[in-house]
Amino acid sequence: MELYKKHRPKTLDKMYGQDVAIKTLQQMISKKRIPHSILLSGPSGCGKTTVARILRRELKCSKYDFTEINCADFRGIDMVRDIRTRMMQAPIDGDCRMWLIDEAHKLSNDAQNAFLKMLEDTPNHVYFILATTEPLKLITTIKTRCTEIVLKSLTTSSLTKLIEHIQKEEKVELPEEAIAKIVENSDGSARKVLVLLDTIIDLGDEKEMLDAIEKSTSEIKAFQIAQALHNPRTRWPDMLKILKGLENEDVEQIRWMILGYAKSIMLKGGNLTPRAFVVLQSFRDNFYDSKYAGLVAACYEVILGGN
Repeated sequence: MELYKKHRPKTLDKMYGQDVAIKTLQQMISKKRIPHSILLSGPSGCGKTTVARILRRELKCSKYDFTEINCADFRGIDMVRDIRTRMMQAPIDGDCRMWLIDEAHKLSNDAQNAFLKMLEDTPNHVYFILATTEPLKLITTIKTRCTEIVLKSLTTSSLTKLIEHIQKEEKVELPEEAIAKIVENSDGSARKVLVLLDTIIDLGDEKEMLDAIEKSTSEIKAFQIAQALHNPRTRWPDMLKILKGLENEDVEQIRWMILGYAKSIMLKGGNLTPRAFVVLQSFRDNFYDSKYAGLVAACYEVILGGN
């Protein structure tokens, strides 16, 4: 089993680096005053989904009554109408029904407005948890109807403690340089730490570990860039966030990975085929001479041409 699944916290006191948020949630639980509408905001990999699943257990919501919806895939008003119909039904095998609306900021404006009445008049047996990395993209009235819990990127100290805990649980000992490299490349994300640990935990040689961390980091970044390039809704400020900090990465390796992603999209056919062709055209020349500047320019060409 992957480490991020195996070591996902089952209780709030097992979470790292979110002391303020955890204390607030624990007080809600102890007083049995968990709001029916909660907004979990914070960067990717900081524990929003984990918190939602812990609350599900605290509220004795069965897995049959717990629904996760990713708004990157379902973002329209039809999805909201479906929830409105189902929320009036009694729980199947527990005390309540719960919906986790992930990437909530990607809900269309019509869908967000349709949610307002549901958040205001939520039945006693229904709980909504909205999770987002970009709360400012939610309409104000959505935010005022929810109790917001802010999660933050984990500090270097918290990430190091997490790695030490995993080492103890897995009965392994990693070189200090490898631990420092993982923390450096995790962007404050507990999930990235566990993904990177998974790539090296069975390696015995320190150099192999450092090389594997470097390669895995490039793969993660390349995948994020490729996804953003093929998303028609991506704007240049969104892409800048992903490109930040890649000056010292192997951009030529990233280019090849992006080309492979675009090639797969084209061979599948479908609505994204024209976009994939633009990516292939913009990334066809190597970055040996242009380096990081070439990567930035190719991304800008796709975003500018696609929008």
